[in-house]
This record gives sequence, C-alpha cells and structure tokens, in this order.
Amino acid sequence: QVQLVESGGGLVQAGGSLRLSCAASGSILSINAMGWYRQAPGKQRELVATITSGSMTRYADSVKGRFTISRDNAKNTVYLQMNSLKPEDTGVYYCNCNGMVVVGFSVDSWGQGTQVTVSS
Repeated sequence: QVQLVESGGGLVQAGGSLRLSCAASGSILSINAMGWYRQAPGKQRELVATITSGSMTRYADSVKGRFTISRDNAKNTVYLQMNSLKPEDTGVYYCNCNGMVVVGFSVDSWGQGTQVTVSS
C-alpha cells in the first residue's frame, strides 16, 4: 500500500501563486515517477506535470513557463510551484506516484486531491 498526502491548495487571485506538496509513504521499494494531474468541473482529468526519479520533467502546454515541478527523493515528496495562476487553472489537483512495491512490479497510486481555485 502506498499513501499519498497532498497539501497546499486554496483560493488565490489571478496572477497569484500556490505551492502544492505531496508526500508518499508506505511499502515502496523505489519511486519511478511522481506527478500532478487536475480535473476541472465537467472535464476529464488531465496531466499537469510529471517528474521521473532522474528528474526528467514533462509539462502540459498550458502550464509551461508558469508551473515548476520538483522532487525531494530523500523525502519521497513532489512539489508543484504554480505561478501566474489563471482562472482556467481552477480544479482539483491530484498527486500521482508510480512506484515499485515488489521487485519488478510497479503500481500507480493517487492522492485524495486538493482544491485549487483561481478567482478573476
């Protein structure tokens, strides 16, 4: 079992910043990648940003240049620094972790989600 605990969501005005954190714990041998996804009302969940154990990053085009993902491997924690927020960034942000729980077998785990609301 892998547990993900997210924090850092909230309400912010357009142009503001927020920082999300997600800490992974439980029976993890190693983490392959962690990332953030979001889901706006009435829309499908979409990728925001991911980062591998080797610190390779990937961003949605809509957040490039505004969001930065980083991780602390020693703490099994991933961060998402969100700057220049826009109303369209509003949604529930979910942390994802792809980790090896048994040698040769990895699973995807999800956090409970944290609400981010950007007012215009």
